[in-house]
Amino acid sequence: MKLFGTNGVRGIANEHMTPQMVMDIVRSLGTLMGNKGTVAIGRDTRISGEMLKSAAIAGALSSGLTVIDVGIVPTPSIQYYVRDHADAGIVITASHNPREYNGIKLIAGDGTEMSREDEAKIEKIYFSREFQPATWQYTGDLRHDPNANDLYMKGIISAINADVVRERKFKVIADTGCGAGSLTLPFLLRQLGCEVVTINAQVDGTFPSRNPEPTPDVLTQLSELVIKEKAQIGVAHDGDADRAVFFDETGKFIDEEVLLAMMAKYVLQQKKGTLVTPVSSSQRMLDVAKEAGVDLVWTAVGSINVARKMLEIGAVFGGEGNGGLIFPEHQYCRDGAMSCAKLLEIMAGGKKLSEMAKSVPTYFNSKTKVECHDLKAVMEKLKAEVATGQMKIDTTDGVKIWYEDGWVLIRPSGTEPIIRIFAESRTNERALELMGTGVQLVEKYV
Repeated sequence: MKLFGTNGVRGIANEHMTPQMVMDIVRSLGTLMGNKGTVAIGRDTRISGEMLKSAAIAGALSSGLTVIDVGIVPTPSIQYYVRDHADAGIVITASHNPREYNGIKLIAGDGTEMSREDEAKIEKIYFSREFQPATWQYTGDLRHDPNANDLYMKGIISAINADVVRERKFKVIADTGCGAGSLTLPFLLRQLGCEVVTINAQVDGTFPSRNPEPTPDVLTQLSELVIKEKAQIGVAHDGDADRAVFFDETGKFIDEEVLLAMMAKYVLQQKKGTLVTPVSSSQRMLDVAKEAGVDLVWTAVGSINVARKMLEIGAVFGGEGNGGLIFPEHQYCRDGAMSCAKLLEIMAGGKKLSEMAKSVPTYFNSKTKVECHDLKAVMEKLKAEVATGQMKIDTTDGVKIWYEDGWVLIRPSGTEPIIRIFAESRTNERALELMGTGVQLVEKYV
C-alpha cells in the first residue's frame, strides 16, 4: 500500500486526513527516529491546521520526541529552521490544494524533504502498526519558538545582494492568498526597501477570495493592480509559500517554465555549474544549459528528487516548471520568497521582467490524461515497445521520447488511476501532434 504522494500525504480534512492518521504517521516517524531527538512542527493557515498540528504534537510527544511548535510558517521557513535547530520537521499543509484539503509533509534533519527511502520506512511502520511508544517518564517535552519566520527572512536577505535591491526602491504588488506567506513576504519586501501593495494578506484559512493555487485566472486583480499602480512586478504565493508566480510590469503572467529557464540563465551568468530539473520540465532548460556550456541533469518528477540530486552533485540551480525554484546558496528546497528576492536582485541590474522573459526560447506545450486501471502493466508494455525502436528514450520517470523537434512524456499518476501525457515542441500544432502520438501509444494497452 502507498501512503505518501509526490509531496507528503494529503486529503480532505477530517474525512481522509484525520487527527488519528496524522498522529499515527508521526508515531511512525518517532519510531524510525528511535524515540529520541527534536522535531519542529508548524502549519499553514488552513482552518483544520490547528486540529492536525495538535495531533502531530501528540504523536511526537508520545514517541518521546522533544517538540518545538513554530506556529504558522511557510514550508521553506520551517525547512530553514529545522536545518539549524531540530533533527526533523513536520509541516501541516496541503500546499496548493483547495481549501477543504489538508496534509502532512515530513522534513529531514538537513532541511530537505524526507527522502523516498525514509518515507518507505515510515510507510512500513505505519501499515504494520508496530509503533514504539515511549514509557511515561520519557513522553517528550513541548516548547514554543515564535522566531522561525524572522530567522528565515534574515537568511534570505543574507543570501542575496540586498543593498542593490534597496537602492532601486521597487514597487511590488503581492498576493499571498491568505496563506502562510502572508506572515513573511510583505515584511521581507519592506525590509528590502520595496513599496508593497498587498492583496489577500490577512491570515484566513477559509481562503475567501481565491483557492491556494496561484493560477492566472484567479490572479486578475493582481495583474490589474500592477498596471494601475505602475509597479515593476507582481508576485503571488500558493498556500504554503514554497512556490511563487510572477507578473511583469505590463501585468502579463510569466509562464512558470519561462520563469525557471530565465532564472537558470541569470544564475549561470553569475556562476557556472550543473542545472537540475524534472523530466517534465521544458526543453528551454536544455537550451539554456547548452548555451552556457554546462550540464543539465533530469530527475523524476517531484521537488524532493530535484533537491536531493542538487545536493548530491553540487548543482548551482534547479527547480520545477511550476514556480518551485531552488537556490542552494540559501537552502535545498523550493522557496517562493527567495525566488522573489532573487528576481528583484536580477532586476536591480536594470532588466525589466518582460525583457528577461523574452530572453529564453519559445515552446508550446500540450497535455492530457488517459484513464487506466493497471498502471504498472500498461507502462511495462509501453516501455518494452519503445525500447525496440530507434528513438531516444528516457525512463527516469515514466517514458520520455525525444524527437528532433520536441518530446512526449508518458507517466503514471502517483495518486489517481490515470496516465498523464505531456508534449512540447516549437509550434502548437506539433505539440498537439506529439501529444496525440502519446495517446495512441497508451491506448494500445489500456
